[in-house]
Amino acid sequence: MNDLPSKSAGKPASQSASQPASAPLPWREKISYGIADMGFNFYWTNIATFLLFFYTEVFGISAAAAASMMFSIKLINAFTDPLIGAVADRTTTRFGKFRPYLMWMAVPLGCAAVLTYTTPDLDGDGRLFWAYGTYLLMMVCYTAINIPYNALSGVMSADPQERSTINGLRFICAFGGSMLVTAATPAMVKALGAGDDERGWQLTMAAWAIAACVMFVITFANTRERIAPPPQQKTNVMQDVRDLSRNGPWVVLFFLALIIMVTITLRTTTAAYYFKYVVGQPEQMGTFVSVYMFAAAVGAAASPLLTRFIDKKKLMIILMSATAVLSAAYFFIPPDQVWLMFVLQACMGLVLGPKSPLAFSMYADTADYNEWRTGRRATAMTFAAATFSQKLGTALAVAVIGALFTTLGYVPNAAQSPDSTAGIVWLMSLIPAAFALLAVGVMCCYHLDAATLRTIQSDLAARKPASRNSGEEPDAPSDAPVHPNPSPVR
Repeated sequence: MNDLPSKSAGKPASQSASQPASAPLPWREKISYGIADMGFNFYWTNIATFLLFFYTEVFGISAAAAASMMFSIKLINAFTDPLIGAVADRTTTRFGKFRPYLMWMAVPLGCAAVLTYTTPDLDGDGRLFWAYGTYLLMMVCYTAINIPYNALSGVMSADPQERSTINGLRFICAFGGSMLVTAATPAMVKALGAGDDERGWQLTMAAWAIAACVMFVITFANTRERIAPPPQQKTNVMQDVRDLSRNGPWVVLFFLALIIMVTITLRTTTAAYYFKYVVGQPEQMGTFVSVYMFAAAVGAAASPLLTRFIDKKKLMIILMSATAVLSAAYFFIPPDQVWLMFVLQACMGLVLGPKSPLAFSMYADTADYNEWRTGRRATAMTFAAATFSQKLGTALAVAVIGALFTTLGYVPNAAQSPDSTAGIVWLMSLIPAAFALLAVGVMCCYHLDAATLRTIQSDLAARKPASRNSGEEPDAPSDAPVHPNPSPVR
C-alpha cells in the first residue's frame, strides 16, 4: 500500500505522508506501541487471575454469585464491543482515528478499576449491586480504550511481517506486565493494606492504574496511523456487520478466539484454587503464573521468526495441539510434584506465547481481505468483533467454573470435598485440553495463506493510486476468490 491521501483528501494531520504504509517501522514506534499492552495487562491480569478470588475471599460474596455476576457483565459488555468499534472507525481527529482514545479513556478506566476493587460498607445485596455496577463500568471503559488500541496495529503498517513484529513486541510487553502483576500484587496487597486486605486491594489497583496511564500516554505520543479507508467510503454499522459475517477467515478467527479464551481462562482462574486446595501451597501461585508469563514472553518474541518459516495457519494448529497435550498432562501430576507443574507451565507459556501476536496479526490480515473483497474497510469493527468473541469465551469459562464449583460443593476457605478437589483438577487439565483440541479443528477451516495475502496486498496497493487520481471510491471486486485453490475464501 502507498501512503495516505493528502491532507486535503482528509488525512489526519498527525499522519506522515513521507512514509509509505508498507515501509519498515522505526523500532521506537514498535516498542512504544507494545508498551501500552503492558498497561492493559495491569488491569486484565488482575481481572483474569485475582478478581474472582478477590470477590469470594475478600469482598465477601459466594462463588456462584460472583461467577454469575461476572458472566452477566461479560455478556453485556461483549455487545458493546461492536458499538465501540463502529464509533472508532468513524472518529476523525488530527491525531487519527484510534490513537486519541488512549488519552481520552486512560483516567476513566483507572478510576473504574479502583472502584471495582473497593469493598463498600454495605450488606450482602448492597455489595452485590456495587460489584455489578463497578465491574460493568470498568469493562466498558476498558473496551473503549482497548479496541481502538487493537485496531491501531492494523493501520500502522500494511506489511504482514511488520504486523507480526509489532504484535510480537506488544505481547512481550503484555506478558511482562502479566508477570509483574502476578508476582507483585499479593505482596503489594499485604504491604499497602498493612493487615487490611480490603484497603490493600484498593491501593494496589490504584498503583497499577497510575502506571498504566503513563504507558498509554507514551503510546499515543510515539505511534502514527498510515492506513485509511478508501477516500469516499460511506457505510453504516449494519453494512460493517454484514461484511464481517461474509468474511470467512474472520469468522474462523471469531470462533477460534472464543475457544482459546475459554482454554486459557479456565486454567488461569482455577490456578489460585488449585494451589490453595489441591497442592496446599498457595504461596506458590505468584511464582507459578510468573513462570508462565516469562515463558510466554519468550514465545511471543519468537513469533516473528516463526512466521518467516511456518505459515500462520499451520503454526496456530501446532501451538494449540501442543497446548492440549500439555494441559492434559496436569491430570496425572501428583500434588507433591510441584517442580513438574512448573516445568509444564513453562512449556505451556512457550507454546501459547506466539498465539497472541499471531492471532492479532491475522485479524489485521482479515481487514485487508475485507477491503480487497468489498472495497470497504472497518478496521476497528474487525478487532472489536474479535474482542467480543474473546469476552464471550471468558464469560463462558467463568460460568463453567462457577457451575462446577456449585455442583461439586465448593466451600471457600475450608477443606474441600473429594468431588470439589477433583473438579479443580479437571478445570486445570482435561477440560481446557478438550477446548484446545476444538481450536485445532476450527483452525483447519482458515484459508488465508501467505500467497493469498501477497496477492491481496498487491491488488490493494495497485488500487490506491487510481482511487486518488479519479477522486472516486474504488470499485469493489467480484466475490471470486484470489486463492488459486478451488475452495473459495469466504
